[in-house]
Amino acid sequence: MKNICKNMMSLLPSLKALNAPSGLSKKAQEDMLYKMCAIRAFDSRVRDLWMDSEIYGLAHAYVGAEAIAVGACAAITKDDYISSTHRGHGHTLAKGADIKAMMAELFGKHEGLNLGKGGSMHIADVDIGMLGATGIVGSGMPLALGAAMSADILENGTVAVCFHGDGGTNQGVWHETINMAAAWDLPVVFLIENNQYAIATRTEWVTKEQDLYKRAVGYGIEGVQVDGFNVFDVYKAVKKAVDKARKGGGPTLIEARYMRILGHFVADDQAYRDQQEVEDCWTADPVERMKEYLVDSGTFPKEKVEAVEQKAKDDIEEAIEYARNECTEPPADTLYDDIYANGEVIV
Repeated sequence: MKNICKNMMSLLPSLKALNAPSGLSKKAQEDMLYKMCAIRAFDSRVRDLWMDSEIYGLAHAYVGAEAIAVGACAAITKDDYISSTHRGHGHTLAKGADIKAMMAELFGKHEGLNLGKGGSMHIADVDIGMLGATGIVGSGMPLALGAAMSADILENGTVAVCFHGDGGTNQGVWHETINMAAAWDLPVVFLIENNQYAIATRTEWVTKEQDLYKRAVGYGIEGVQVDGFNVFDVYKAVKKAVDKARKGGGPTLIEARYMRILGHFVADDQAYRDQQEVEDCWTADPVERMKEYLVDSGTFPKEKVEAVEQKAKDDIEEAIEYARNECTEPPADTLYDDIYANGEVIV
């Protein structure tokens, strides 16, 4: 950690030592490790596939943020809901989506999660509570609000977690959504993934107060800041917020601070930032921190950790081969499906 650049240190909270909370089983920690490694392997390979023109459209990597999605999703249930961003691969995998169907979706194949029509930026899996990725900044806010409203009306005990970036916090819909959720004490957790950049725009260029969680006071709700490179820090904060929401305690605003390690999208050369900053950020790599913790704490032997990581990599390669060789193109007669009501084409 000593080599982290001064600029990064000024933007991040103190990097806390990993410490699994009591009661979190070894099986749960193994699952966290697997999902973090799977997300890393998935998005690392997606870049290669895009460069080779096997995947169409833009793709935005979740590399470096694995601890946030995995920590948050470990704190909720399958029946709970999440809304996502244009950087949604990590959220979808962390919520438990089928890896093969995810990869098939990015390949535009009919066997994909959304029949090949959503692709990378609009992937969704409603069956597991993943309401969808979206390319419109901040537009996941009302989706989570709607899910929370339905939970409140139906009294079914579910909670919604809204993942969004720092760039979305200056959108009008951000303020409107949080204000409504706070006024009605809805069961929703707003989770800011503050990676310090909105494409190439630094947060401090457009926002005076850098501690975004402090905005919570304006809505009369609790605000919390966590180490976004630390899966257990995220888990504990989200677990506390979710438990409160289930009991009628209303929403919480959580700011998970980290720094984007890769470019905004697969072809971003990051010419707008100091490359030393990028190199130094790898020192806080959440996947490596998790692996080191599990070995150093005696939770698992090194061989076990390596085996879990290898399985994740193997599963991604198997998913790629499935999408390449076993999946089919969407049939032409399904072109207008899921667009118009009752399957009717309006001319």
